Amino acid sequence: MKGQLLTAILAASLLTPVASADTIEKGKQIAWDRKKGNCLTCHMFEGGQQTGNVGPPMVAMKARFPERKALVEYIKDPTKRNPMTAMPPFGRNKILTEQEINLVVDYLYTL
Repeated sequence: MKGQLLTAILAASLLTPVASADTIEKGKQIAWDRKKGNCLTCHMFEGGQQTGNVGPPMVAMKARFPERKALVEYIKDPTKRNPMTAMPPFGRNKILTEQEINLVVDYLYTL
């Protein structure tokens, strides 16, 4: 049973695409851009300037959101999970495109 579970976990990890350094950097630029993602306003990022503390710190993101789709959907429209959230619905309000959200998730998964 343990062997089967380990095999399944390894197989799943091989199917998870690995983002390139360029893709990760693009995601970081979007997240940190004060006129685009503006994540620094509410979240603490290691190395970030003038970070906020309204939202949770951006650490252990892959552990907190093991299913990539869940994090993508949360960024698109966090009001589906928490109607009272202060976080804007980046996808629903067309603040970020689908591609930009995926780049941000690539970056967040490195934290």
